[in-house]
Amino acid sequence: MRTVFAALFCGMLMAGVADAATVTNRDEKTAVLVIVERESRMEFAIASGATEMICPSGCFVTAPSGDRVGLQGDETIEIVNGSVVVK
Repeated sequence: MRTVFAALFCGMLMAGVADAATVTNRDEKTAVLVIVERESRMEFAIASGATEMICPSGCFVTAPSGDRVGLQGDETIEIVNGSVVVK
């Protein structure tokens, strides 16, 4: 259910948006990110090896490791060993 909601929510965010942060999950298992954008909080599951676009207007992301990073919406990030690596 969460995955479906996250996919729909991100699809709405990406509609008509040129810039967004790109996140790639380099881990062997699905990573669940907690995304806080303005007053909205959601969990976003990203499959192993998948690349998704998130946070077109900036947000805070908490990784499975507990790392928390603020994004402007134009970064490229990777999930490595459960941590966020900003490229």
